[in-house]
Amino acid sequence: MSEQLVTPENVTTKDGKINLLDLNRQQMREFFKDLGEKPFRADQVMKWMYHYCCDNFDEMTDINKVLRGKLKEVAEIRAPEVVEEQRSSDGTIKWAIAVGDQRVETVYIPEDDRATLCVSSQVGCALECKFCSTAQQGFNRNLRVSEIIGQVWRAAKIVGAAKVTGQRPITNVVMMGMGEPLLNLNNVVPAMEIMLDDFGFGLSKRRVTLSTSGVVSGAG
Repeated sequence: MSEQLVTPENVTTKDGKINLLDLNRQQMREFFKDLGEKPFRADQVMKWMYHYCCDNFDEMTDINKVLRGKLKEVAEIRAPEVVEEQRSSDGTIKWAIAVGDQRVETVYIPEDDRATLCVSSQVGCALECKFCSTAQQGFNRNLRVSEIIGQVWRAAKIVGAAKVTGQRPITNVVMMGMGEPLLNLNNVVPAMEIMLDDFGFGLSKRRVTLSTSGVVSGAG
């Protein structure tokens, strides 16, 4: 049920481009090195991607025009799209997010002193927890890094990117959505690294929580 570790060589999209949302900072630096660029270019692009929720290379004004053109040829920033939205009177928002031809759920829960995002890690789930409706769907597949961190990116884009609003739109992330995170560690770990990275969403470790039904093999 586990998937291959994500590397720049195996994250190309159908049109042959690399989705930069699939790469953590170390992988981003390797990607830019392969382009003949300095590693700090990765940090610059990540700040645009995650601090501004920018997915358009032409809007990255501190990146030179030649590099922007090169990036448009070989890469993209593509987060999964929202296909359905439900808003409650208390401010809670539930999104159905398209991952390929399937859907996962992401939930935004605002409170007075925090804003928590509940993120999915799999389409369906192989575990048969009686209390969980996801278990009734059975397991379909693991989500990619871009589909996990993309939920955070899409939510932040909707409620307001930090550098745009001056406030952090999401203060906490809980891996408590669809799926068992410890059965998809190859993708969950890099996604969580981006959540914690200062050039990513910059969350503190105590504000990112992974919830498990009790899969001991991945708990170490």
